[in-house]
Parts: sequence; structure tokens; C-alpha cells
Amino acid sequence: MRITLREATESDAEAIHRMQLEAFTPLLKKYRDYGTSPATEPLEKTVSRIKNPDSRYYMILAEDELAGAIHIVRKEKQGSLWISPIFIGTAHQGKGIAQTAMTMAEELFADDKIWELSTLAEEAGNCHLYEKLGYQRTAKERKINDRATLVYYKKEMD
Repeated sequence: MRITLREATESDAEAIHRMQLEAFTPLLKKYRDYGTSPATEPLEKTVSRIKNPDSRYYMILAEDELAGAIHIVRKEKQGSLWISPIFIGTAHQGKGIAQTAMTMAEELFADDKIWELSTLAEEAGNCHLYEKLGYQRTAKERKINDRATLVYYKKEMD
């Protein structure tokens, strides 16, 4: 399967937002993390991410069809990037698309040496994916509620 990244424009915001809601709503229902879930974000948040000059928002395409998206933010510390969100639509999950997209993103930002992200500790599949890609879980955690805890990951490139 051919996976590509295409930088999103404002005209892509609605399609990205729809897929974001599709990808995160099952987790919202499961964990009830209303204050932190991307499933509760308005369309305007997607638009502001696309327009942010300190970040890049990429559509993840599988055979030229929208399969997901990845948002990469340049942190204040030189050479440090933050991924949030990354998601794959339900029809495309479990096909290795996220792994390929993250590897491609790292290649696009080869000069940057520190990558960070967070995910729900309870989502073992996500944790496994990030660890398989070389991300190390840090000591930082944030309990969202009785059902969910955010854990943080970091990857330092050679």
C-alpha cells in the first residue's frame, strides 16, 4: 500500500476534522475524557493548527485516499517537536499506516533530534506502536479521570 504525506491546507480542515471525530469518538465514549479528547475539539481548532506557522499538519494518504492526519509542532527548545494529534480513520486502522506515516514524518524533519507525544496509558496498542518506533516512555503522567491516564513518550534521534 502506497502511503504519502501531503501538507494540509485550510480547505482540507473539514475532512480532517470529520476523520478526527471518527477516530477519537470511540475512545471518548470509553474513557469519558471530555476535557482532553480530540473528539471534543471544534473545527476551528483544526483550522488553527493548519494555519499555525510553528507547526505542520499533514494528511496521511493511503493510495491517494485520506486515511488520517499527523500534526507536528515545533517546540520552543531548538530541534524539539511535539506530535498531537496523530490519528487513522477506522477503515484504515490496523494496516501499519500510522507506523509508516510517523517514520516518513521523522524523515521530513531529519534535522530535529527530539520527538515527543502523549497517549492514553490504557491504549496498549498505541503504546506498543510508539515503543516499536523507538519512543521511550517518560516518568511524566497525567491522570485525566478514573478511567484514563495520559503518558508521555520521547524519542531522541542520532
